[in-house]
Amino acid sequence: MTARRRRGREDRGPLASIALHATLLLAVGVALFPVVWLILTSLKPRDGWLSTELQLFNDSSLDNYARVLGGTQFPLWLLNSALVAALTTVLGVFLAATTGYAVSRFRFPGLRSVMWLLLVTQMFPVAVLIVPLYNLMAALGLLNQIPGLVIAYMTIAVPFCAWMMKSYFDTVPRELDQAAMVDGLTPFGAFWRVILPLARPGIAVTAFFCFMTAWGEVGYATIFMSQENKRTLGVGLQQFVGQHWSDWGLMTASAVLIAIPAGAVFLLVQRHLITGLTAGATKS
Repeated sequence: MTARRRRGREDRGPLASIALHATLLLAVGVALFPVVWLILTSLKPRDGWLSTELQLFNDSSLDNYARVLGGTQFPLWLLNSALVAALTTVLGVFLAATTGYAVSRFRFPGLRSVMWLLLVTQMFPVAVLIVPLYNLMAALGLLNQIPGLVIAYMTIAVPFCAWMMKSYFDTVPRELDQAAMVDGLTPFGAFWRVILPLARPGIAVTAFFCFMTAWGEVGYATIFMSQENKRTLGVGLQQFVGQHWSDWGLMTASAVLIAIPAGAVFLLVQRHLITGLTAGATKS
């Protein structure tokens, strides 16, 4: 395989190599341009984005960040979002892992129905589910409550993650479960102490998906969190855009601040992302 790959590189002509590298550089530029534009705009004065002059670093300052953190409710929105995302991630990982392990290892009445239920729940868009979920949350008194929003987010994350965790657990030999139970562990003990540590790549992907579901969602948060002190980041940023005006300084600075936790979570789990996403593609 290595010799074939080297031979392919040697057979490639100079023009082909130049075209390939130029295409890759162009793709990188296209991917990075929105990020660079966002950061530069966040460092410009309040109306600096209206300027037609190409001034990348002139008049750059952190005034927009100071306005966001000191003159708005952004810290409260950040706290609410962090709490919702943390609860969604912890509960979502636990439910997805236990559900995926159960449908992977056990045969029980209704197994096929459970599998179909997990699959069917992913077919409905958010717009279709908002009304029944709103009525359910209102009946249970969970409107403007963080637990209600967490439950709504888990309806999105858990079905998909349970399917993904099942595919990952299918690649773990059943003999490990049997050996653990021979040593005196219960089925849950075998799952918790033996199988779960081996499933860290799948858990990393599940945690990342659950976190991003809660961190960047707007539709559920807008409907279920109408009180000002309960708003999350997705809802709060709408205050910077009016019918006839937009404060792009606040918007871009907030967007950069919001991207920092998401980037940090990605860096924490990026070692396991490819392994976890491809684990269920083939069985060992």
